[in-house]
Amino acid sequence: MAVPKKRTSKSRKRKRKTVWAAKAQKIARKAFSQARSVLTGRSNSFYYTTNDDISK
Repeated sequence: MAVPKKRTSKSRKRKRKTVWAAKAQKIARKAFSQARSVLTGRSNSFYYTTNDDISK
């Protein structure tokens, strides 16, 4: 099994954690923006079904 040779410094650990959190933040922001555009009816980048289409 792989074992680290030396201890990881605090700053390196914090940098990695920040990058990881920033990726998640970017994805969350994108999803929120997309949801907002769907709710306002201004979305034209993708197709989706509405409840009216399903009931017909």
